[in-house]
Amino acid sequence: MNEMSGAVNASAIAAKKKLSSDFRKKGISIALFSGLMYGFYSAFMTLGMTKGVWADWYGDNTAGLSVIVITYLLGALGSAVNDTCSAIWALAYAGVKGKLGDFFRCLKTTPGKVMILAALIGGPISSTAYVVGLQMAGSIVIPITALCPAIGAILGRVLFKQELNKRMMTGIGICVAASFLIGSTSLAGDAPEGMLLGLGIAFIAALGWGFEGCVAGYGTSMIDSEIGITIRQATSGLANLIILVPIFGMVVGDGIGFSTSLTISAFTSGPAMIWFVLSGLCAFVSYMCWYNGNSMCGAALGMACNGTFSFWGPFCCWIVLGVFAGMSGWALPPIVWAAAVLMIFGILVIAMNPMDLFRKKGVDHYETA
Repeated sequence: MNEMSGAVNASAIAAKKKLSSDFRKKGISIALFSGLMYGFYSAFMTLGMTKGVWADWYGDNTAGLSVIVITYLLGALGSAVNDTCSAIWALAYAGVKGKLGDFFRCLKTTPGKVMILAALIGGPISSTAYVVGLQMAGSIVIPITALCPAIGAILGRVLFKQELNKRMMTGIGICVAASFLIGSTSLAGDAPEGMLLGLGIAFIAALGWGFEGCVAGYGTSMIDSEIGITIRQATSGLANLIILVPIFGMVVGDGIGFSTSLTISAFTSGPAMIWFVLSGLCAFVSYMCWYNGNSMCGAALGMACNGTFSFWGPFCCWIVLGVFAGMSGWALPPIVWAAAVLMIFGILVIAMNPMDLFRKKGVDHYETA
């Protein structure tokens, strides 16, 4: 009887381990897909900002906009249009899933408020910095923004006393080295004007997203990830549209009326909105997969898998903008591709011991030192 009981227990343990392993692998796959969707979000949004009224603003500038308005206000507006489209996709998805009631109820809870805080940091601040960086320096800024997992690990140690061991510090060092390799291309004689500043602004985005990852980790551990992403996208879209853009309008333009006029023109520009609708969808899917993947395979590994957008971002921009749209300037030098791959490896080292990938199946390794 004892032998039979032992066999049953061993079988149950093996089945549980296999279920956990399959669940974790599915989470990794979802998180990896989020990185791919982030690449397409970047490409489609950038393409949208070259069509319709955006072509007039950035191209011939028939509207007579100042350089500071073009650089910063239009960057904030592009982020606002994308995030608003993404929020509409998120709310529609929640409605189809019958979770709109849960969405409004969660807004009043502590985890919901935490998600709002994370969205305010990762949305208006980081998203706008990301868009401005893209417009100033091109897709070269994407691997810089992929520093967010490394920054998140450091902030997690400072803010929440989370573990930061030698392996994780090594991974952070690899990521920093990769970012220096990318930044070195801006020192070349043929580097476009403003590239170095664009890279610096992109680092602000990485800082904000790293902080968002720390803060949102608390919120998503207590509420449905699909509700969490709906809160995130809705908050980011509204904050960009009704707070950040008007502020930029008052600072660099002619007041709220000026920014309102630009906003109406942006949302009524059909040739551009086609691509913003696509970029909003890709952004929604990317963030949803990121949050969902984190809940299945752990935040550290989920952020590492999502960090593969340091490769997918430049690749998708090259395919969509360079190949499909026939725009010049989107090809990247080999050093950037090499640095992007190096950064992916550094992110992986932060999240886990890479040697675990080569160990025998059926043996669980939770060692991360």
